[in-house]
Amino acid sequence: MASKLFRTIRIHPFLLCPTALFSSRNVALYCTMKSSQTQTATQEKHQPPKVKVPQHALKKTVDKITRDYEAIIGIETHVQLSTLTKAFCSCPYNYGSQPNTSICPICMGLPGALPVLNSRVIEFAVKLGLALNCKLSLNSKFDRKQYFYPDLPKGYQISQFDIPIATGGYVDLDIPLEFGGGHRKFGITRVHMEEDAGKLLHSGNGAQVDLNRAGVPLLEIVSEPDMRTGIEAAEYAAELQRVVRYLGISNGNMQEGSLRCDVNVSIRPIGQSEFGTKVEVKNLNSFSSINRAIDFEISRQAQLHSQGQGNQIVQETRLWEEGAQKTVTMRKKEGLSDYRYFPEPDLPEVILTQEYVDSVHNSLPELPEMKRRRYENMGLSMQDVLFLANDMNVAEYFDATLSSGADLKLAANWIMGDIAAYMKNEKLSINEIKLTPQELGELIASIKGGTISGKIGKEILFELLAKGGTVKGLIEEKDLVQINDPVEIGKMIDKVISENPKQLEQYRGGKTKLQGFFAGQVMKLSKGKANPGLLNKILLEKLNAKS
Repeated sequence: MASKLFRTIRIHPFLLCPTALFSSRNVALYCTMKSSQTQTATQEKHQPPKVKVPQHALKKTVDKITRDYEAIIGIETHVQLSTLTKAFCSCPYNYGSQPNTSICPICMGLPGALPVLNSRVIEFAVKLGLALNCKLSLNSKFDRKQYFYPDLPKGYQISQFDIPIATGGYVDLDIPLEFGGGHRKFGITRVHMEEDAGKLLHSGNGAQVDLNRAGVPLLEIVSEPDMRTGIEAAEYAAELQRVVRYLGISNGNMQEGSLRCDVNVSIRPIGQSEFGTKVEVKNLNSFSSINRAIDFEISRQAQLHSQGQGNQIVQETRLWEEGAQKTVTMRKKEGLSDYRYFPEPDLPEVILTQEYVDSVHNSLPELPEMKRRRYENMGLSMQDVLFLANDMNVAEYFDATLSSGADLKLAANWIMGDIAAYMKNEKLSINEIKLTPQELGELIASIKGGTISGKIGKEILFELLAKGGTVKGLIEEKDLVQINDPVEIGKMIDKVISENPKQLEQYRGGKTKLQGFFAGQVMKLSKGKANPGLLNKILLEKLNAKS
Protein backbone atom coordinates (compact mmCIF):
# COMPACT_ATOMS: atom_id res chain seq x y z
CA MET A 1 0.00 0.00 0.00
CA ALA A 2 2.77 2.41 1.01
CA SER A 3 4.86 1.65 -2.06
CA LYS A 4 1.86 2.11 -4.32
CA LEU A 5 1.02 5.39 -2.64
CA PHE A 6 4.37 7.03 -3.33
CA ARG A 7 4.61 5.85 -6.91
CA THR A 8 1.77 8.21 -7.74
CA ILE A 9 3.29 11.43 -6.42
CA ARG A 10 3.06 14.17 -9.05
CA ILE A 11 4.00 17.82 -9.10
CA HIS A 12 1.50 20.00 -10.99
CA PRO A 13 3.34 22.78 -12.85
CA PHE A 14 0.25 24.82 -13.64
CA LEU A 15 -0.21 25.86 -10.00
CA LEU A 16 1.50 28.96 -8.66
CA CYS A 17 3.19 27.10 -5.80
CA PRO A 18 4.78 23.62 -5.84
CA THR A 19 1.97 21.21 -5.07
CA ALA A 20 2.16 17.52 -4.32
CA LEU A 21 -0.77 15.20 -4.96
CA PHE A 22 -0.60 11.86 -3.19
CA SER A 23 -3.27 9.54 -4.55
CA SER A 24 -4.30 5.90 -4.34
CA ARG A 25 -7.54 4.03 -4.70
CA ASN A 26 -8.83 4.94 -1.24
CA VAL A 27 -6.66 7.84 -0.16
CA ALA A 28 -5.88 11.28 -1.57
CA LEU A 29 -3.60 13.71 0.22
CA TYR A 30 -3.22 17.20 -1.22
CA CYS A 31 -0.70 19.74 0.00
CA THR A 32 0.79 22.99 -1.19
CA MET A 33 4.34 24.09 -0.32
CA LYS A 34 5.53 27.67 -0.45
CA SER A 35 8.71 29.35 0.76
CA SER A 36 9.19 33.10 0.86
CA GLN A 37 12.93 32.55 0.37
CA THR A 38 12.70 30.26 -2.64
CA GLN A 39 13.49 31.51 -6.11
CA THR A 40 13.94 29.36 -9.20
CA ALA A 41 16.31 29.89 -12.08
CA THR A 42 13.36 30.64 -14.37
CA GLN A 43 12.30 33.51 -12.10
CA GLU A 44 15.62 35.24 -12.64
CA LYS A 45 14.18 37.20 -15.56
CA HIS A 46 11.87 39.03 -13.12
CA GLN A 47 14.82 40.26 -11.05
CA PRO A 48 16.79 43.50 -11.59
CA PRO A 49 19.10 43.32 -14.62
CA LYS A 50 22.28 41.39 -13.98
CA VAL A 51 25.71 42.26 -15.29
CA LYS A 52 26.61 39.93 -18.13
CA VAL A 53 30.24 39.00 -18.69
CA PRO A 54 31.01 38.51 -22.43
CA GLN A 55 32.86 35.28 -23.15
CA HIS A 56 35.66 37.06 -25.02
CA ALA A 57 36.29 39.27 -21.97
CA LEU A 58 36.51 36.45 -19.43
CA LYS A 59 40.24 35.81 -19.72
CA LYS A 60 41.04 39.51 -19.57
CA THR A 61 38.84 39.88 -16.49
CA VAL A 62 40.37 36.85 -14.78
CA ASP A 63 43.84 38.24 -15.43
CA LYS A 64 42.82 41.56 -13.88
CA ILE A 65 41.42 39.75 -10.84
CA THR A 66 44.73 38.00 -10.36
CA ARG A 67 46.27 41.43 -9.88
CA ASP A 68 43.49 43.20 -7.95
CA TYR A 69 41.43 40.52 -6.17
CA GLU A 70 41.88 37.27 -4.33
CA ALA A 71 39.31 34.51 -4.71
CA ILE A 72 38.30 32.52 -1.62
CA ILE A 73 36.93 29.08 -2.50
CA GLY A 74 35.57 26.27 -0.36
CA ILE A 75 33.80 23.08 -1.42
CA GLU A 76 31.07 20.95 0.12
CA THR A 77 31.29 17.43 -1.30
CA HIS A 78 28.65 14.72 -0.90
CA VAL A 79 29.92 11.16 -1.36
CA GLN A 80 27.35 8.43 -1.88
CA LEU A 81 28.48 5.29 -0.07
CA SER A 82 28.62 1.86 -1.73
CA THR A 83 26.79 -0.01 0.99
CA LEU A 84 24.50 -2.90 0.10
CA THR A 85 21.54 -1.26 1.83
CA LYS A 86 20.46 2.24 2.75
CA ALA A 87 21.55 4.13 5.86
CA PHE A 88 18.57 3.38 8.09
CA CYS A 89 16.66 0.51 6.45
CA SER A 90 17.23 -2.71 4.51
CA CYS A 91 16.28 -1.35 1.07
CA PRO A 92 18.97 -1.75 -1.60
CA TYR A 93 19.91 1.07 -3.96
CA ASN A 94 20.78 0.55 -7.62
CA TYR A 95 21.43 3.55 -9.82
CA GLY A 96 19.09 3.70 -12.81
CA SER A 97 16.42 1.36 -11.42
CA GLN A 98 12.76 2.12 -12.07
CA PRO A 99 11.32 4.90 -9.87
CA ASN A 100 10.00 3.91 -6.43
CA THR A 101 11.03 0.26 -6.66
CA SER A 102 13.43 0.31 -3.68
CA ILE A 103 11.39 1.94 -0.95
CA CYS A 104 9.80 1.02 2.37
CA PRO A 105 7.90 2.82 5.15
CA ILE A 106 11.22 4.06 6.62
CA CYS A 107 12.43 5.57 3.30
CA MET A 108 9.02 7.14 2.86
CA GLY A 109 8.92 8.67 6.30
CA LEU A 110 5.63 7.06 7.26
CA PRO A 111 4.46 7.56 10.86
CA GLY A 112 5.75 4.93 13.28
CA ALA A 113 8.60 3.75 11.03
CA LEU A 114 11.84 3.80 13.04
CA PRO A 115 15.38 4.01 11.56
CA VAL A 116 18.10 1.45 12.33
CA LEU A 117 21.67 2.58 11.58
CA ASN A 118 23.69 0.59 9.02
CA SER A 119 27.02 -0.16 10.75
CA ARG A 120 28.90 -0.02 7.45
CA VAL A 121 28.15 3.70 7.28
CA ILE A 122 30.14 4.20 10.48
CA GLU A 123 33.00 2.04 9.18
CA PHE A 124 33.18 3.99 5.92
CA ALA A 125 33.02 7.32 7.77
CA VAL A 126 35.91 6.30 10.02
CA LYS A 127 37.92 5.17 7.01
CA LEU A 128 37.42 8.48 5.23
CA GLY A 129 38.12 10.49 8.37
CA LEU A 130 41.43 8.68 8.86
CA ALA A 131 42.33 8.97 5.17
CA LEU A 132 41.76 12.73 5.33
CA ASN A 133 43.97 13.07 8.43
CA CYS A 134 41.02 14.11 10.61
CA LYS A 135 40.51 13.90 14.34
CA LEU A 136 37.73 11.38 15.03
CA SER A 137 34.95 12.02 17.54
CA LEU A 138 34.72 8.90 19.67
CA ASN A 139 31.28 10.12 20.80
CA SER A 140 29.07 11.67 18.11
CA LYS A 141 25.36 11.79 17.38
CA PHE A 142 22.76 12.30 14.67
CA ASP A 143 20.54 15.38 14.32
CA ARG A 144 17.39 16.30 12.45
CA LYS A 145 17.80 18.99 9.80
CA GLN A 146 14.36 20.45 9.14
CA TYR A 147 13.33 21.62 5.69
CA PHE A 148 10.40 21.04 3.41
CA TYR A 149 10.67 19.88 -0.17
CA PRO A 150 8.68 17.35 -2.21
CA ASP A 151 11.58 14.85 -2.37
CA LEU A 152 12.02 14.82 1.43
CA PRO A 153 9.01 12.84 2.68
CA LYS A 154 9.76 13.11 6.42
CA GLY A 155 10.10 16.89 6.30
CA TYR A 156 13.57 16.53 7.81
CA GLN A 157 16.91 14.92 6.96
CA ILE A 158 18.90 12.80 9.40
CA SER A 159 22.35 14.39 9.50
CA GLN A 160 25.03 15.50 11.98
CA PHE A 161 25.24 19.08 13.20
CA ASP A 162 27.41 20.12 16.13
CA ILE A 163 29.31 16.87 16.74
CA PRO A 164 30.38 15.42 13.36
CA ILE A 165 32.26 12.14 13.27
CA ALA A 166 35.50 13.73 11.97
CA THR A 167 37.01 17.23 12.07
CA GLY A 168 40.19 19.19 11.43
CA GLY A 169 41.85 17.23 8.62
CA TYR A 170 43.66 18.02 5.40
CA VAL A 171 44.37 16.61 1.95
CA ASP A 172 47.66 16.74 0.04
CA LEU A 173 47.72 16.78 -3.76
CA ASP A 174 49.91 17.59 -6.74
CA ILE A 175 48.79 20.01 -9.43
CA PRO A 176 49.40 18.62 -12.97
CA LEU A 177 52.33 20.16 -14.82
CA GLU A 178 50.10 21.57 -17.55
CA PHE A 179 48.41 23.72 -14.89
CA GLY A 180 51.64 24.97 -13.36
CA GLY A 181 52.56 22.02 -11.16
CA GLY A 182 53.40 22.21 -7.48
CA HIS A 183 52.20 20.63 -4.23
CA ARG A 184 49.10 21.86 -2.38
CA LYS A 185 47.62 21.20 1.06
CA PHE A 186 43.95 22.03 1.67
CA GLY A 187 42.21 21.89 5.03
CA ILE A 188 39.17 19.76 5.83
CA THR A 189 36.74 21.36 8.29
CA ARG A 190 34.57 18.30 8.92
CA VAL A 191 33.21 15.00 7.67
CA HIS A 192 29.72 14.00 8.74
CA MET A 193 27.20 11.25 8.04
CA GLU A 194 23.75 11.87 6.64
CA GLU A 195 21.04 10.42 4.42
CA ASP A 196 20.22 11.45 0.86
CA ALA A 197 16.88 12.87 -0.24
CA GLY A 198 14.73 11.59 -3.08
CA LYS A 199 14.78 12.97 -6.59
CA LEU A 200 12.37 14.94 -8.75
CA LEU A 201 12.03 13.44 -12.24
CA HIS A 202 10.83 16.15 -14.61
CA SER A 203 8.84 15.42 -17.77
CA GLY A 204 6.44 17.18 -20.09
CA ASN A 205 3.53 16.27 -17.83
CA GLY A 206 5.08 17.69 -14.67
CA ALA A 207 7.43 15.94 -12.25
CA GLN A 208 7.43 12.62 -10.43
CA VAL A 209 8.99 12.10 -7.02
CA ASP A 210 11.35 9.10 -7.03
CA LEU A 211 12.20 7.97 -3.49
CA ASN A 212 14.67 5.24 -4.49
CA ARG A 213 17.53 7.53 -3.43
CA ALA A 214 15.86 8.61 -0.17
CA GLY A 215 17.84 7.23 2.75
CA VAL A 216 20.95 6.34 0.74
CA PRO A 217 23.98 6.98 2.99
CA LEU A 218 26.17 10.01 2.31
CA LEU A 219 29.33 11.45 3.76
CA GLU A 220 29.58 15.22 3.46
CA ILE A 221 33.11 16.64 3.34
CA VAL A 222 33.41 20.35 4.05
CA SER A 223 36.70 21.98 3.08
CA GLU A 224 38.37 25.01 4.56
CA PRO A 225 38.24 28.06 2.24
CA ASP A 226 41.83 27.38 1.19
CA MET A 227 41.51 27.27 -2.61
CA ARG A 228 42.21 30.31 -4.75
CA THR A 229 41.59 29.18 -8.35
CA GLY A 230 39.21 27.00 -10.31
CA ILE A 231 42.08 24.63 -11.13
CA GLU A 232 42.88 24.11 -7.45
CA ALA A 233 39.23 23.43 -6.66
CA ALA A 234 38.87 20.94 -9.53
CA GLU A 235 42.06 19.12 -8.48
CA TYR A 236 40.86 19.02 -4.87
CA ALA A 237 37.60 17.38 -5.99
CA ALA A 238 39.52 14.92 -8.19
CA GLU A 239 41.73 13.99 -5.22
CA LEU A 240 38.64 13.28 -3.09
CA GLN A 241 37.36 11.03 -5.87
CA ARG A 242 40.67 9.15 -5.90
CA VAL A 243 40.62 8.77 -2.11
CA VAL A 244 37.08 7.32 -1.89
CA ARG A 245 37.82 4.95 -4.77
CA TYR A 246 41.08 3.77 -3.19
CA LEU A 247 39.19 3.19 0.07
CA GLY A 248 36.45 1.27 -1.75
CA ILE A 249 33.70 3.24 -0.01
CA SER A 250 32.18 4.79 -3.17
CA ASN A 251 32.50 4.53 -6.94
CA GLY A 252 32.83 8.32 -7.03
CA ASN A 253 31.04 8.62 -10.38
CA MET A 254 29.99 12.24 -10.81
CA GLN A 255 27.66 11.44 -13.71
CA GLU A 256 25.64 9.14 -11.42
CA GLY A 257 25.59 11.62 -8.56
CA SER A 258 27.85 9.45 -6.40
CA LEU A 259 30.12 12.45 -5.91
CA ARG A 260 28.50 15.89 -5.89
CA CYS A 261 30.30 19.17 -5.32
CA ASP A 262 28.85 22.54 -4.32
CA VAL A 263 31.40 25.34 -4.43
CA ASN A 264 31.37 28.51 -2.35
CA VAL A 265 33.05 31.48 -4.02
CA SER A 266 33.79 34.99 -2.81
CA ILE A 267 36.40 37.58 -3.73
CA ARG A 268 38.17 40.31 -1.81
CA PRO A 269 40.73 42.97 -2.70
CA ILE A 270 44.27 41.67 -2.29
CA GLY A 271 45.51 42.55 1.19
CA GLN A 272 42.04 42.61 2.78
CA SER A 273 41.55 40.13 5.62
CA GLU A 274 37.75 40.22 5.72
CA PHE A 275 35.95 37.74 3.48
CA GLY A 276 33.58 38.93 0.76
CA THR A 277 29.97 37.76 0.33
CA LYS A 278 29.87 34.03 -0.34
CA VAL A 279 27.92 32.61 -3.29
CA GLU A 280 27.18 28.88 -3.61
CA VAL A 281 27.24 27.24 -7.05
CA LYS A 282 25.47 23.92 -7.72
CA ASN A 283 24.85 21.60 -10.71
CA LEU A 284 28.52 20.79 -11.26
CA ASN A 285 28.79 17.33 -12.80
CA SER A 286 32.44 17.26 -13.90
CA PHE A 287 35.80 18.56 -12.75
CA SER A 288 36.07 20.81 -15.79
CA SER A 289 32.67 22.35 -15.00
CA ILE A 290 33.89 23.08 -11.46
CA ASN A 291 36.85 24.93 -12.92
CA ARG A 292 34.81 26.88 -15.48
CA ALA A 293 31.97 27.72 -13.10
CA ILE A 294 34.38 29.14 -10.54
CA ASP A 295 36.23 31.19 -13.17
CA PHE A 296 32.92 32.61 -14.37
CA GLU A 297 31.69 33.41 -10.87
CA ILE A 298 34.97 35.12 -9.96
CA SER A 299 34.70 37.20 -13.13
CA ARG A 300 31.05 38.06 -12.46
CA GLN A 301 31.76 39.23 -8.94
CA ALA A 302 34.84 41.20 -10.00
CA GLN A 303 32.84 42.89 -12.74
CA LEU A 304 30.24 44.00 -10.20
CA HIS A 305 32.94 45.31 -7.87
CA SER A 306 34.68 47.19 -10.67
CA GLN A 307 31.38 48.92 -11.57
CA GLY A 308 30.71 49.92 -7.97
CA GLN A 309 27.90 47.37 -7.63
CA GLY A 310 29.48 45.09 -5.05
CA ASN A 311 26.33 45.32 -2.92
CA GLN A 312 24.51 43.30 -5.62
CA ILE A 313 26.56 40.26 -4.62
CA VAL A 314 24.22 38.54 -2.17
CA GLN A 315 24.49 35.25 -0.32
CA GLU A 316 22.58 32.94 -2.63
CA THR A 317 22.63 29.62 -4.42
CA ARG A 318 23.31 29.74 -8.15
CA LEU A 319 23.17 27.03 -10.82
CA TRP A 320 25.85 26.42 -13.41
CA GLU A 321 24.30 26.27 -16.90
CA GLU A 322 26.63 24.16 -19.01
CA GLY A 323 25.14 25.21 -22.32
CA ALA A 324 25.28 28.94 -21.61
CA GLN A 325 28.54 28.63 -19.64
CA LYS A 326 27.28 30.87 -16.87
CA THR A 327 25.75 30.80 -13.39
CA VAL A 328 22.14 31.84 -12.76
CA THR A 329 20.23 32.50 -9.54
CA MET A 330 18.45 29.51 -8.07
CA ARG A 331 17.41 30.69 -4.58
CA LYS A 332 18.49 32.81 -1.67
CA LYS A 333 20.72 30.93 0.73
CA GLU A 334 19.09 29.68 3.90
CA GLY A 335 20.89 30.29 7.19
CA LEU A 336 21.53 27.64 9.81
CA SER A 337 18.58 28.87 11.89
CA ASP A 338 16.18 27.91 9.12
CA TYR A 339 17.04 24.22 9.57
CA ARG A 340 16.06 24.12 13.27
CA TYR A 341 18.50 21.34 14.14
CA PHE A 342 17.88 19.18 17.17
CA PRO A 343 19.20 15.73 18.24
CA GLU A 344 17.63 12.76 16.44
CA PRO A 345 15.50 11.08 19.15
CA ASP A 346 15.12 7.75 17.33
CA LEU A 347 18.85 6.95 17.08
CA PRO A 348 21.41 6.37 19.87
CA GLU A 349 24.77 8.11 20.08
CA VAL A 350 27.59 6.78 17.91
CA ILE A 351 30.30 5.59 20.29
CA LEU A 352 33.65 4.40 18.93
CA THR A 353 36.36 2.60 20.87
CA GLN A 354 40.04 3.23 20.22
CA GLU A 355 40.46 -0.47 19.45
CA TYR A 356 37.85 -0.21 16.68
CA VAL A 357 39.50 2.91 15.24
CA ASP A 358 42.91 1.18 15.29
CA SER A 359 41.53 -1.88 13.49
CA VAL A 360 40.03 0.31 10.75
CA HIS A 361 43.29 2.26 10.47
CA ASN A 362 45.26 -0.96 10.01
CA SER A 363 42.94 -2.01 7.19
CA LEU A 364 43.54 1.15 5.11
CA PRO A 365 45.22 0.63 1.72
CA GLU A 366 48.12 2.71 0.40
CA LEU A 367 46.40 6.00 -0.41
CA PRO A 368 46.99 8.20 -3.50
CA GLU A 369 49.34 10.67 -1.77
CA MET A 370 51.44 7.85 -0.29
CA LYS A 371 51.60 6.12 -3.65
CA ARG A 372 52.64 9.30 -5.46
CA ARG A 373 55.49 9.90 -3.00
CA ARG A 374 56.65 6.28 -3.35
CA TYR A 375 56.67 6.48 -7.14
CA GLU A 376 58.47 9.81 -7.00
CA ASN A 377 61.14 8.35 -4.70
CA MET A 378 61.58 5.47 -7.15
CA GLY A 379 62.73 7.98 -9.77
CA LEU A 380 59.64 8.46 -11.94
CA SER A 381 58.84 11.90 -13.34
CA MET A 382 55.86 13.79 -11.89
CA GLN A 383 53.97 13.28 -15.17
CA ASP A 384 54.42 9.50 -14.84
CA VAL A 385 53.56 9.61 -11.13
CA LEU A 386 50.26 11.47 -11.65
CA PHE A 387 49.18 9.15 -14.49
CA LEU A 388 49.95 5.90 -12.70
CA ALA A 389 48.56 6.88 -9.29
CA ASN A 390 45.36 8.44 -10.67
CA ASP A 391 43.58 5.09 -11.03
CA MET A 392 44.00 2.52 -8.27
CA ASN A 393 43.65 -0.38 -10.72
CA VAL A 394 46.33 1.05 -13.02
CA ALA A 395 48.62 1.54 -10.02
CA GLU A 396 48.06 -2.06 -8.90
CA TYR A 397 48.77 -3.31 -12.44
CA PHE A 398 51.99 -1.27 -12.53
CA ASP A 399 53.10 -2.55 -9.13
CA ALA A 400 52.38 -6.15 -10.15
CA THR A 401 54.41 -5.65 -13.35
CA LEU A 402 57.35 -4.39 -11.30
CA SER A 403 56.98 -7.38 -8.96
CA SER A 404 57.57 -9.66 -11.95
CA GLY A 405 61.00 -8.08 -12.37
CA ALA A 406 60.22 -5.54 -15.11
CA ASP A 407 62.31 -2.42 -15.61
CA LEU A 408 60.71 0.58 -13.87
CA LYS A 409 60.76 3.11 -16.70
CA LEU A 410 59.98 0.58 -19.44
CA ALA A 411 56.96 -0.71 -17.49
CA ALA A 412 55.69 2.87 -17.02
CA ASN A 413 56.21 3.68 -20.71
CA TRP A 414 54.36 0.60 -21.95
CA ILE A 415 51.40 1.17 -19.60
CA MET A 416 51.16 4.90 -20.31
CA GLY A 417 51.72 4.50 -24.05
CA ASP A 418 50.48 1.56 -26.10
CA ILE A 419 48.39 -0.08 -23.37
CA ALA A 420 46.62 3.18 -22.43
CA ALA A 421 45.96 3.92 -26.12
CA TYR A 422 44.48 0.44 -26.62
CA MET A 423 42.20 0.82 -23.58
CA LYS A 424 41.01 4.22 -24.81
CA ASN A 425 40.27 2.96 -28.33
CA GLU A 426 38.49 -0.17 -27.10
CA LYS A 427 36.79 1.63 -24.16
CA LEU A 428 38.17 -0.90 -21.68
CA SER A 429 39.50 -0.61 -18.14
CA ILE A 430 42.85 -2.11 -17.27
CA ASN A 431 41.05 -4.94 -15.47
CA GLU A 432 39.35 -5.92 -18.72
CA ILE A 433 42.43 -6.39 -20.92
CA LYS A 434 43.77 -9.92 -21.44
CA LEU A 435 47.44 -9.10 -20.92
CA THR A 436 48.48 -9.91 -17.35
CA PRO A 437 51.11 -7.89 -15.47
CA GLN A 438 53.34 -10.98 -15.40
CA GLU A 439 53.22 -11.32 -19.19
CA LEU A 440 53.92 -7.61 -19.64
CA GLY A 441 57.00 -8.12 -17.47
CA GLU A 442 57.97 -11.10 -19.65
CA LEU A 443 57.49 -9.02 -22.82
CA ILE A 444 59.70 -6.23 -21.46
CA ALA A 445 62.36 -8.76 -20.43
CA SER A 446 62.27 -10.43 -23.88
CA ILE A 447 62.89 -7.09 -25.59
CA LYS A 448 65.53 -5.93 -23.13
CA GLY A 449 67.31 -9.29 -23.30
CA GLY A 450 67.36 -9.28 -27.11
CA THR A 451 65.07 -12.27 -27.60
CA ILE A 452 62.75 -10.14 -29.75
CA SER A 453 63.02 -6.63 -31.14
CA GLY A 454 60.98 -3.68 -29.87
CA LYS A 455 59.09 -3.64 -33.18
CA ILE A 456 58.08 -7.29 -32.84
CA GLY A 457 57.22 -6.65 -29.20
CA LYS A 458 54.71 -4.00 -30.23
CA GLU A 459 53.22 -6.33 -32.84
CA ILE A 460 52.53 -9.13 -30.38
CA LEU A 461 51.45 -6.73 -27.62
CA PHE A 462 48.08 -6.06 -29.24
CA GLU A 463 47.41 -9.76 -29.69
CA LEU A 464 48.20 -10.33 -26.03
CA LEU A 465 45.91 -7.43 -25.05
CA ALA A 466 43.01 -8.73 -27.11
CA LYS A 467 43.39 -12.50 -26.83
CA GLY A 468 45.74 -13.19 -23.94
CA GLY A 469 48.25 -16.00 -24.03
CA THR A 470 51.93 -16.04 -23.14
CA VAL A 471 54.85 -14.15 -24.61
CA LYS A 472 56.99 -17.28 -24.93
CA GLY A 473 54.15 -19.16 -26.58
CA LEU A 474 53.59 -16.46 -29.21
CA ILE A 475 57.30 -16.12 -29.91
CA GLU A 476 57.62 -19.87 -30.53
CA GLU A 477 54.34 -20.15 -32.44
CA LYS A 478 55.20 -17.32 -34.84
CA ASP A 479 58.97 -18.01 -34.91
CA LEU A 480 59.74 -14.48 -33.76
CA VAL A 481 63.05 -15.07 -31.99
CA GLN A 482 65.42 -12.25 -32.85
CA ILE A 483 68.45 -13.11 -34.98
CA ASN A 484 71.56 -12.22 -33.01
CA ASP A 485 74.11 -14.23 -34.99
CA PRO A 486 76.48 -11.73 -36.71
CA VAL A 487 77.44 -14.26 -39.37
CA GLU A 488 73.83 -14.85 -40.40
CA ILE A 489 73.07 -11.11 -40.41
CA GLY A 490 76.25 -10.48 -42.42
CA LYS A 491 75.13 -12.94 -45.09
CA MET A 492 71.79 -11.18 -45.44
CA ILE A 493 73.55 -7.80 -45.72
CA ASP A 494 75.87 -9.15 -48.44
CA LYS A 495 72.84 -10.40 -50.38
CA VAL A 496 71.05 -7.04 -50.19
CA ILE A 497 74.18 -5.09 -51.20
CA SER A 498 74.85 -7.37 -54.17
CA GLU A 499 71.28 -6.97 -55.39
CA ASN A 500 71.39 -3.15 -55.19
CA PRO A 501 74.67 -2.00 -56.85
CA LYS A 502 73.22 1.33 -57.99
CA GLN A 503 72.17 2.32 -54.44
CA LEU A 504 75.59 1.19 -53.16
CA GLU A 505 77.33 3.46 -55.65
CA GLN A 506 75.07 6.39 -54.65
CA TYR A 507 75.77 5.76 -50.97
CA ARG A 508 79.51 5.73 -51.49
CA GLY A 509 79.08 8.86 -53.61
CA GLY A 510 77.80 10.76 -50.58
CA LYS A 511 74.09 9.86 -50.25
CA THR A 512 74.54 8.38 -46.78
CA LYS A 513 70.81 8.49 -46.06
CA LEU A 514 70.57 5.36 -48.18
CA GLN A 515 71.77 3.43 -45.15
CA GLY A 516 68.12 3.36 -44.08
CA PHE A 517 67.18 1.79 -47.42
CA PHE A 518 69.69 -1.05 -46.96
CA ALA A 519 68.69 -1.59 -43.33
CA GLY A 520 65.01 -1.79 -44.38
CA GLN A 521 65.79 -4.37 -47.06
CA VAL A 522 67.73 -6.52 -44.58
CA MET A 523 64.89 -6.31 -42.03
CA LYS A 524 62.45 -7.31 -44.77
CA LEU A 525 64.65 -10.26 -45.71
CA SER A 526 64.88 -11.33 -42.06
CA LYS A 527 61.12 -10.88 -41.60
CA GLY A 528 61.83 -8.25 -38.97
CA LYS A 529 63.86 -10.61 -36.80
CA ALA A 530 67.38 -9.20 -37.26
CA ASN A 531 68.77 -7.44 -34.20
CA PRO A 532 68.58 -3.74 -35.24
CA GLY A 533 71.67 -2.63 -33.32
CA LEU A 534 73.82 -5.46 -34.63
CA LEU A 535 72.41 -5.05 -38.14
CA ASN A 536 73.33 -1.35 -38.36
CA LYS A 537 76.81 -1.96 -36.96
CA ILE A 538 77.65 -4.65 -39.52
CA LEU A 539 75.90 -2.75 -42.33
CA LEU A 540 78.02 0.38 -41.77
CA GLU A 541 81.17 -1.68 -41.81
CA LYS A 542 80.24 -3.31 -45.10
CA LEU A 543 78.94 -0.15 -46.79
CA ASN A 544 82.11 1.76 -45.92
CA ALA A 545 84.47 -1.09 -46.75
CA LYS A 546 86.80 -0.43 -49.68
CA SER A 547 85.86 -2.36 -52.79
